[in-house]
Amino acid sequence: METNVLTTIQAVDNLRKKIEEVKLPTDLVKNLEELFAQLTINSKNEQTFWQNYQIISKYISNLVNIPWSKQTTDILDIQYAKEKLDEEHYGLETVKERILEYISVLALQKNRSPDKVMRAPVLLFVGLVGTGKTTMAKSISNVLGRELIRIPFGGLGDPLYLRGQSRSYPEAEPGQIIKGLITAKSRNPVILLDEIDRVADNALNTIMGVLVELLDPEQNNRFVDHYVDYPVDLSQAIFCATCNNTSRIATAVMDRLEVIQMPSYTDEEKIAIGRDYIFPQAISNAGLKPDELIIAPNMWGQIVRPLGFDAGVRTLQRNIEGLCRKTAKLIFEGKYKKIVVDESNVKTFLPQW
Repeated sequence: METNVLTTIQAVDNLRKKIEEVKLPTDLVKNLEELFAQLTINSKNEQTFWQNYQIISKYISNLVNIPWSKQTTDILDIQYAKEKLDEEHYGLETVKERILEYISVLALQKNRSPDKVMRAPVLLFVGLVGTGKTTMAKSISNVLGRELIRIPFGGLGDPLYLRGQSRSYPEAEPGQIIKGLITAKSRNPVILLDEIDRVADNALNTIMGVLVELLDPEQNNRFVDHYVDYPVDLSQAIFCATCNNTSRIATAVMDRLEVIQMPSYTDEEKIAIGRDYIFPQAISNAGLKPDELIIAPNMWGQIVRPLGFDAGVRTLQRNIEGLCRKTAKLIFEGKYKKIVVDESNVKTFLPQW
């Protein structure tokens, strides 16, 4: 019995060492001491002790991995940001200009008031499928040098997915916000709330309530996840959101968002995007050499619109990737060494009505 008691004491000491290795908030450390005291009281009942120990050990493992003070350093270089945005997106000049304006504000705040908390606006990218909403949010993280957390809202029906579940439940875990911070290892990532208009009907009101807290700068500096059960500062994160339309988004949420409309692409823009952005990447992904697949200049109109109008570029991307796969197969089988897509063979490579 004496050996068992010694073992439980060592187990508690091991947990204490974990929190000593990380700088946790003082109040949180006090709360943990109360948990350790309860464990010590239960040490005489080995079964009860180890049950509680597993729960508390899992809890502490999550706590010490939350980036309470770690953050990345922003790249606040307007010229660099402009080059990266142009490299990753064709056109969309108005959208790019808005993003450059926000980066300029962050840079001025940092230079003129270094001790002031920098609060970026919450951008809501609104547009049809395939118009670049999600990739634009990714570009923001790239140009700033921040980690990206993407949280999909499509079909979301439980606010606990965002907020976490109380530790009183055996399989409790932190919510996606805290999990994202742990994965990013930074308290100032770009957090992308993707497709916030596609929440399940039965959970719309409660999830919109969580969004209000997340997106309000007066509240998100003390965001409480049910599992963590201690305020976490999200004020250094940059939030972005996307949706197809705003009709299902609560007014209180819209009041905290700055809407950026993502326009539909014209055929001319899609030709440039397909030719200069998508096609070179698809060639590489398919394992082809640039000279093994050539698309005749007059064929791009059919590649862009083989089956009618499409606002975005996803169909265009699928068409080009399919074309590259078919070419890779023919070359691998030794039937061709080089393929030129023109009017004589375009129906072989593209979907038709």
